[in-house]
Amino acid sequence: MTRNSLMLELRPLLVAVAALVLLPFLMDAMGLTMTTATDVVVFAVAVMGLNILVGWTGLVSFGHGAWFGIGAYAAALLQRHYLPGAMVLPAIGALVIVAVFSCIAGALILRRRGVYFSLLTLAFTAMLFSIAFRWTEVTGGEDGLGNVQRWESLGNPNSYYTVVAVVAVVVLWGLWRLRRSPVGTVLVAIRENEGRTGFLGYDSNRYKLLAFTVSASITGLAGVLSVFNHRFASADPINIAFSGELLAMVVIGGMRSFMGPALGALFFILFREFLSIYTHNWLFFFGLLFVSFIVFSPDGLVGIGKRVLGLVRPKPPADAAAMAARKAGASGRIPARFIREGATQGPVLTADAMRKSFGSVKAVKGVSFAVEDKRLHALIGPNGAGKTTAFNLLSGMFPLDEGKVVLDGQRVDGMPPHAITRAGLGRSFQITNLFPGLSVEENIRLAVQARHPARFSLFRDAHGIEDLQSDTAELLRWTGMAGVEQAEAGSLSYGGQRLLDMGLALATKPRILLLDEPLAGLAAAERERVGDLIKTLSADIPVLLVEHDIDRVFRMADRVTVMADGEVLVDGGVADARDDARVQAVYLGSGSHALAEKPRPSAVKDAPLLALEKVNTFYGKSHILNDVTLTVRQNEVVALLGRNGAGKSTLLKTLIGTARPASGTITLAGEQIAGMTPDKVARRGVGFVPQGRALFAGMTVGENLGLGRLKRLTGAGIHWEEERILQYFPRLKERWNVAADRLSGGEQQMVAVARALSGDTRLLLLDEPFEGLSPAVTEELFETFDKLRQEVSIIIVDHHLDLALAISDRTVALERGTVQWSGESRLLRDDEELRRKVLWL
Repeated sequence: MTRNSLMLELRPLLVAVAALVLLPFLMDAMGLTMTTATDVVVFAVAVMGLNILVGWTGLVSFGHGAWFGIGAYAAALLQRHYLPGAMVLPAIGALVIVAVFSCIAGALILRRRGVYFSLLTLAFTAMLFSIAFRWTEVTGGEDGLGNVQRWESLGNPNSYYTVVAVVAVVVLWGLWRLRRSPVGTVLVAIRENEGRTGFLGYDSNRYKLLAFTVSASITGLAGVLSVFNHRFASADPINIAFSGELLAMVVIGGMRSFMGPALGALFFILFREFLSIYTHNWLFFFGLLFVSFIVFSPDGLVGIGKRVLGLVRPKPPADAAAMAARKAGASGRIPARFIREGATQGPVLTADAMRKSFGSVKAVKGVSFAVEDKRLHALIGPNGAGKTTAFNLLSGMFPLDEGKVVLDGQRVDGMPPHAITRAGLGRSFQITNLFPGLSVEENIRLAVQARHPARFSLFRDAHGIEDLQSDTAELLRWTGMAGVEQAEAGSLSYGGQRLLDMGLALATKPRILLLDEPLAGLAAAERERVGDLIKTLSADIPVLLVEHDIDRVFRMADRVTVMADGEVLVDGGVADARDDARVQAVYLGSGSHALAEKPRPSAVKDAPLLALEKVNTFYGKSHILNDVTLTVRQNEVVALLGRNGAGKSTLLKTLIGTARPASGTITLAGEQIAGMTPDKVARRGVGFVPQGRALFAGMTVGENLGLGRLKRLTGAGIHWEEERILQYFPRLKERWNVAADRLSGGEQQMVAVARALSGDTRLLLLDEPFEGLSPAVTEELFETFDKLRQEVSIIIVDHHLDLALAISDRTVALERGTVQWSGESRLLRDDEELRRKVLWL
């Protein structure tokens, strides 16, 4: 590490030391005492401890003042009854008491998540306050405990401030090391996506308990420092209001910033000291200020400072989307260090008579199959067959009702996900499951770190472990993610997130790899590359693959298991599955080639409906759409094609209003809609089917469609009532009163399209409508879109080129946010050389 980089890394600590030196002079200039200066430091320590939960781990505690009060009471009582005149031993004893008590309380409270965790901390504090306030013999009740002694040498407030400042520096140094340690990075990962940490091999409950105990102990230390500062202990810090004040300091300072909470403590003390001179109701005004920060600056004072600094020293804008810089080359065989040796001969993974029901729905009915070593085993079937449920049973997401799962000779059913992952099962997810706020490199490093001996280290720098960094870099290169290491995972295109999700699974060094639709959302060339990569990988690590690109599956697979209605239909070779009449009937349909070859008469009317002129859209500083110009006529179907990260989904989001254009015009039926909010655009007759469907889970099909129609009866386009919609989607009539999240993937896609049509609609935006659908359902949905062209205009984004070109009248090809080609789709259908040139195949 160079001297400049070291100084940059140490900057928060250096700023803290400078602030501690200058604080007494600032207090004196304001007419405040050294006791107040000490209070600032004490509160800063308290909220830095609280921020381990709130800012790092994502656990909101409404009762952290209890630990402050317990620390203060424990130190005062130990000094009064057992160690008169002492300071160090009562302080150490108080910290031990807080640590033990918080560990026990955390083990109970952390059994619940989210709002239930927060409510339990609130109840815990309310209970302790009642005890402290009424147990007069021990706590002094409302009078508290006075006459706490300080050493004579620390009688001077300046001397005691110096001691407190030194303790604060030590605490900050420890927190800085913890934040950069492997344990600290896992805490941040839990904040981003706790479920995924388990599927990397981390026991999140253990890490959360550690965070809770350390957080409470540091806040308890602040209580110890406070009791010696004021020489008095009372029940006030255990009051719920005090816990609220600590939480407010964290939020006002900036909970995602390392030093932000300390800045919030300084702000709180100054606000209290000066405003309380004029009114006893200063907390009312502080509450108003707190609400203002939540609404207008959720990243606190630190965020305001960054925005002001950005005006003075603006950062150079990025030129393109995150995926544009990616370097995807030939990967070759997986490096040997990612291959786990087997413990036994024979099948690596065996599922034996697995059964799982959700209420009255029998999702998996006695499914059995075995995956041999160094083989690619495909698990296919129509939507709703139970494939993803089978994956969830194998990986421990759901417990089995009956049956067993054996992994490399070890029975793993009944184990939690982190234990199954450590036993050797790595998996990707049908809907990408990443740490969206962390960089691509951090995502992969977290996964690699899960099997590293230093994963439990509290003080070792996670970024400085050479073999960990080396493995991370190698895996980034092998998966084709090199060049975008520092991009946020959530900013990647959907296809990029797919690649990263697969990389996370592989980084756990699995004995077997479960890939759930890894090719969905990838452009044609990328599907070819990743498909070859998976096939090459299976020569070293067996792969269980769920994928609906059936032609590719039949080319790649060594063995195929076909599921239908929760049962195994066929389990054998590729020929067995391909030639089976039952598989043809329920899954394969007539095939995408047959659909693409059938002539589709156009319904285009020579009248413009939508026009974009020089539209530019940014995500932060990233320039995603660059002077995009295109038109859509009435009843025209336009295919929007391009590589991953080209800007296709962003263009749809710009049209619907979820991404605001920085410049340019968008007119719909002659009306300017650029910059309108999504609700207003929708009421102009634009229906949007997002990638991933985004249905209202827990609501029935009818309720989803009802919400889609409720505010869109405006006369802008064809009027779609329930009867009209069910003519196009007759299958939904049988599912009308079924919760949308209980439907198969294909049925959910139909609901998403039907909801987008509900009301008055004239333009339909489809983002990857064929993604994750079986061939038979794809055919059904394709024919529905072909009928819909008689009613509405359609813009379709889909990586299934044959289908997109077959159904569309015109194609617009994007590259790095710019229109590179526009013309009739038939030209690309009929001319393979032109298609290769335009679409980079």
